Amino acid sequence: MRPDILNPLFAEATALKGVGPALAKPLGRLGLERVVDMAFHLPVGWIDRVPRETLDAGDAGRTISITLTPRDYRQSAGRGPMRVQAADTAGNIASLVFFGGNAGWVKKLLPLGEPRRVSGKLETYGQDLQIIHPDLSDEEEGFREREPIYPLSEGLTSRRLGGLVEQALGRAPGLSEWIEPSLKARRGWPDWRDALTRIHADPADRIARERLGYDELFANQLAMALVRQDTRRRKGRALKGDGRLRDQLRLPYSLTGAQSRTVAEIEGDLAQASPMLRLLQGDVGAGKTLVAAMALLIAVEAGGQGAMLAPTEILARQHYETLRKLLAGLPVNVGVLTGRDKGRVREATLMGLASGEIDILVGTHAIFQEAVGYKDLALVVVDEQHRFGVAERMMLAAKGRVTPHLLAMTATPIPRTLTLAQYGEMDVSRLDEMPPGRKPIETRVVSEDRLDEVVEALGRHLADGGQAYWVCPLVEESEKSDLAAAEARAETLRARFGDRVGLVHGRMKPPEKDAVMEAFAGDRLGVLVATTVIEVGVDVPNATLIVIEHADRFGLAQLHQLRGRVGRGGGLSRCLLVRGNAMSETTRARLALMRETNDGFRIAEEDLRLRGGGELLGTRQSGEEGFRLVLPDMLSDLLPCAQDDARLLIDRDGGLEGDRGAAARVALYLFERDAGVARLRSG
Repeated sequence: MRPDILNPLFAEATALKGVGPALAKPLGRLGLERVVDMAFHLPVGWIDRVPRETLDAGDAGRTISITLTPRDYRQSAGRGPMRVQAADTAGNIASLVFFGGNAGWVKKLLPLGEPRRVSGKLETYGQDLQIIHPDLSDEEEGFREREPIYPLSEGLTSRRLGGLVEQALGRAPGLSEWIEPSLKARRGWPDWRDALTRIHADPADRIARERLGYDELFANQLAMALVRQDTRRRKGRALKGDGRLRDQLRLPYSLTGAQSRTVAEIEGDLAQASPMLRLLQGDVGAGKTLVAAMALLIAVEAGGQGAMLAPTEILARQHYETLRKLLAGLPVNVGVLTGRDKGRVREATLMGLASGEIDILVGTHAIFQEAVGYKDLALVVVDEQHRFGVAERMMLAAKGRVTPHLLAMTATPIPRTLTLAQYGEMDVSRLDEMPPGRKPIETRVVSEDRLDEVVEALGRHLADGGQAYWVCPLVEESEKSDLAAAEARAETLRARFGDRVGLVHGRMKPPEKDAVMEAFAGDRLGVLVATTVIEVGVDVPNATLIVIEHADRFGLAQLHQLRGRVGRGGGLSRCLLVRGNAMSETTRARLALMRETNDGFRIAEEDLRLRGGGELLGTRQSGEEGFRLVLPDMLSDLLPCAQDDARLLIDRDGGLEGDRGAAARVALYLFERDAGVARLRSG
């Protein structure tokens, strides 16, 4: 239960004065549905206003706040602007300019002869001074010298939102301190509520922002530490494989050093009674599936069952086929279960699981629905870990007689700092070595002016029996525009290559998308035009060319993920990055790095440096809240500090018992990281 002291903050936004159904819509578009969302909706900048008594051309370019008296109205002909001639106390004149407005409305706002306090950017227009669309205030002292600028949506002004934020701050309670006292003193941090008030009054207040960012990271690290402590305490089961199945594997190559090291780490974890919690990070093509297969065989050797969970149906079936081929000839029964399996097929799979006849089950979320029962689930492998939240992990944990071991895998290389932020409760293994014979993908950057040449090259590639992906640009924040770009590109390519061109995009129904992907995988299509929905891990070895249009609009990590769709066969693969003509220095640096290296871990670190962690941290991922208060450039300083403090609380200060523990419990609820507390209670 959330502590009562936080209830005023977690009330609906409509509890604030002036928020009715009409205002709730633009607030909802910003994700501001509760009072706490307003309090944590931090300014992104500020306006500094210089208070002035008289107009001065020397202030041109500055935002000033001044009292002026309207003297005359001048309405331009046609659709021209309305100008209000207004004078300061010394008789100096400036024009207050309003475009596209209604003259009657302007006259009502600025009656002749009545002084008004106005604020705006002073500009010169020929010999005259002017302020375009000034802000107006009724009171003489109605403007703050520094006013925060908030992210807005249509139907909201910064001032209106600022007023709601002020109400929200009025509901913020004083809370007991959860930070270790000597750390707080050393950093010079204010109390929590004071920091929140300060950052809204002055967005440049670095100390206040640091304190709030730290609190969010601390709650996150504490929740992870509690989950980890709880998992370690839970009754698991030691899995000691005897090697009989692994010895029968006939691999055409030996494991890389990184694979051997990782398998040994996993084997060591599985041999413990406390459940494994390990994250396996491996770049595209580094051989994660083989490591997962080894782990699953250890579980089967020890008399248990294994389950492998994939984020999509296509990937689940792909993993199933890969495991079937890899384990062919071994006395191991592999089953598959996805949402599309119905009737007798599904029944047979469920019976095989319950009887223990199926040793390894591969599937989508369907594998942990209530109706699915295992005889003895001992190990769960989760592919593309970031798609599964804490809640899903708990559901899986409930499927075994004791808590199963968990191996999570991701092909998204994550910078070390962010690994700690997102997976602090897990041990981490890295596959940082490529299997022998894997050739690096040759990457070239081409100007969009040479698109005709790219299409010619694609024609030659198809004529030689190759297949290719063609990824369309991110147009804007709209799926529709992305789709329009993809459809237009598919049409132009069909005009040239006929029905060998397929199209997939995010708005297709899963079965339609699967059918196109399967046609491409079966070599019945030569070119797959796609928005960025090409699934992570989709494996078509014969596709050795990928064209990425407007590569300058993508982040480094995303470009690297897309490039990883090729290079899965034995031969040389190519990636063509088609760029626009107007590029920033950062974009140039990104594309140059893509040309220079295929190392995903290096790319991830550079991506964080060039772009900041906003995109990596800000996305809300299936069941996992993103970060709202911490700035990317603060991460490397604050994160280790938050992790140490969370450990100190658990190891030295009695965990959630005691005074600091009680305060920390409130912090977990405040920052919505209370899954940690719920887990302890349910366990």
